[in-house]
Amino acid sequence: MTAKTYRRIVLAARPVGEPKESDFKVDTQPVPEPGPKEVLVRIIYLSLDPYMRGRLRDVASYAPAVKIGEVMVGGTVGEVVKSNHPGFRPGDIVEGSLGWQEYAVATDPAALRKIDPSIAPISTANGILGMPGMTAYFGLFDVAQPKPGDTVVVSAASGAVGQVVGQLAKMMGCRAVGIAGGKAKCDFVKELGFDACVDYKAGNLDADLKAACPNGIDVYFENVGGEVSDAVYKQLNFFARIAACGSISQSNNEIPAMGPRLNGLFTGRRVRLQGFIVWDYRDRYAPAMQRMGAWVKSGKLKFREDIVDGLENAPKAFIGLLKGANFGKLQVRVGPEKG
Repeated sequence: MTAKTYRRIVLAARPVGEPKESDFKVDTQPVPEPGPKEVLVRIIYLSLDPYMRGRLRDVASYAPAVKIGEVMVGGTVGEVVKSNHPGFRPGDIVEGSLGWQEYAVATDPAALRKIDPSIAPISTANGILGMPGMTAYFGLFDVAQPKPGDTVVVSAASGAVGQVVGQLAKMMGCRAVGIAGGKAKCDFVKELGFDACVDYKAGNLDADLKAACPNGIDVYFENVGGEVSDAVYKQLNFFARIAACGSISQSNNEIPAMGPRLNGLFTGRRVRLQGFIVWDYRDRYAPAMQRMGAWVKSGKLKFREDIVDGLENAPKAFIGLLKGANFGKLQVRVGPEKG
């Protein structure tokens, strides 16, 4: 039975620097009815991702900012509870960007993706078999273009994207080196099959990275920025490639860090740096998802998720994400898998 009211989290104030829990507000609304060709979805899992920090700034970007009073943007996995669309029926499990709320009407069901629960837990549609997995897949294969024998370094290696990048690099016959914060995260990265993991919190980043990459670095998958990237740049080989996915260490800076810092190395070493947005590859998701799904189902690709219970805990978990407090793909369990 569908509830009569639901909770949602809206943006209450634009954060200055590090977001605060008071920048978000929980309110209660009547559960809406889907209109013609629309679908009502009960949210089960909410994905929390670094890109959301950028949506809190009222500046021009590749996607519009969240307005004050609007529901926070976010990827979700949920169950169709009412459908006025011939392509969906109650009980279908779907993935889509429906935001920080317990129920949502999908006004554009074409943007929903049906999930096959027999392949993997449905939460993976927000992670390894969703946007983060596609980010790793296309960022590595299309942007960075590794070759067998290359040394591939990925920062935030225990995170949703990084853990996939290293495993895909190993499939390509590369040496995979992760950078992560703390022994536990580095141990996990090595359990995934990485050749080495450097703990940037240990205080010996330059020396430890050089020891882990005795032949230099051919590919860098950039997730962090700042001092971590500086250490990597010093070890770049001639004709190295950098896939610029994100820079989470700089997310809360109101004034950008001084730069460029070591980009002068790029000229002499002929380094290529390319930024990318995963949505650019949307028309190629289907075959990539099929490959990734087969690898996950066979156990060839492993993953770790960090799941927090309760929609009301989303702001606190999101703030922790920006500090690296999560361990694996961060999600919020909004409701039970069985309605």
